Amino acid sequence: MLDLKALRRDPDAARTALARRGGSDAETFDRVLTLDERRREILPQLESLRAEQNAANQAIAQAKKAAKESGDSTEADAAVANMREVSARAKALQEELTQVEEELDGAQARLPNLPHPDAPLEDTVLKTVGEPRIDGLDTRTGTTFSDARADGGQATVAPIATEARDHLELAGERVDMQRGANLSGSRFAYLRGDLVFVELALVQWTLSKLRDHGHEAVIPPVLVREQALYGTGFLPDTEQQIYRLPDDDLYLVGTSEVALASTHQGEILEATELPLRYAGFSPCFRREAGAAGASDRGLFRVHQFDKVEMFSFVPPEQAEDEHARLLAIEEEILTELGIPYRVVDIAVDDLGASAARKFDCEAWLPSQQQYRELTSTSNTTEFQARRLQIRLKDSQATPPRKAEPLATLNGTAVAVGRTLIALMEHGQRADGTIVLPECLVPFGAPRVLPAA
Repeated sequence: MLDLKALRRDPDAARTALARRGGSDAETFDRVLTLDERRREILPQLESLRAEQNAANQAIAQAKKAAKESGDSTEADAAVANMREVSARAKALQEELTQVEEELDGAQARLPNLPHPDAPLEDTVLKTVGEPRIDGLDTRTGTTFSDARADGGQATVAPIATEARDHLELAGERVDMQRGANLSGSRFAYLRGDLVFVELALVQWTLSKLRDHGHEAVIPPVLVREQALYGTGFLPDTEQQIYRLPDDDLYLVGTSEVALASTHQGEILEATELPLRYAGFSPCFRREAGAAGASDRGLFRVHQFDKVEMFSFVPPEQAEDEHARLLAIEEEILTELGIPYRVVDIAVDDLGASAARKFDCEAWLPSQQQYRELTSTSNTTEFQARRLQIRLKDSQATPPRKAEPLATLNGTAVAVGRTLIALMEHGQRADGTIVLPECLVPFGAPRVLPAA
């Protein structure tokens, strides 16, 4: 939710910022300003009429007392008639105010966040880390891949295959799409055997790392009320991607960002409590309406997947630093897992409704010979906090800092399915075995997955 006071203060700047998104927000923005102006016109008029009503009530009481003494009710009748006229005007204004406020709330909800001034007009690659595997060659040496791993060790297993196979070929029945489809329809899968232990190790390793970075581990609910989705900006915007349970008026979340953001809904937090940082692990559900393509097969784009999500509550002036911090953690995870990646500054017209700026980390997938999105982190400034009515106050400041919206940020630590794809494809060997990162072994993952 955008700050109406800020929009009034500099409407041209807001209009220009919204135009950078490339959408059709100008008409909605103008409608918001018009409705807000009318609301501010009505409020003092209504207050004046209510004062008249109070005065009329007193006049009626006095007139009735005088009529009782004199036997003449003329003055009392006139006072009652005046009262009815004032009440009718007040009622009409109140009805108009209610309608205006409803329209204003709806129009304001359709406005996305203002993009950060540095958010680019086109996706911009900021850096590339690690060498992508191209045509079976190690571009660092110009020779076929050796057994050297990101951890610096030498694996005593077969050399990497010179022709990359995709994760479904490598996993075999450990990723069972057919039985998943038989059970639930397309884009559902059974994860089986050793890969289950790889997922659990990956999640536990990630949560342990995030704990060391100051994030509290959370397993949140995945069924939420409409307000939680509205508060995070997924409604009204992405209805076509959300599963709904109409009998219970609940929704399945597409990310634990929704539940983590709503943790402090309606609360006023002290400055001394911040930053608050969480790491949520949960299954996620997305309808993926309209998504298709051979490159999206298998675990890459499914209706149900697991994810570890980072979420931060910080003072607004610390939001940009926190955004850089979340991105650094994402990069640290990818580096330790030995996955080549690049960082992309996402174009303004591809930002979600709540994001002012977003960075994606795209992993290189050998089977596709291209980079694909693996993680993202967004600075939503005060947009979500204003919708969820989460405020910050500083009682120790001089003068005390009054309650105002804080900033929220989110970032994917690990999207499990896509990370498994990258691990399998980068760890594959000529004999079909898959070498996994050493960092996952203490958490229960095998060092080497047998060939399918």
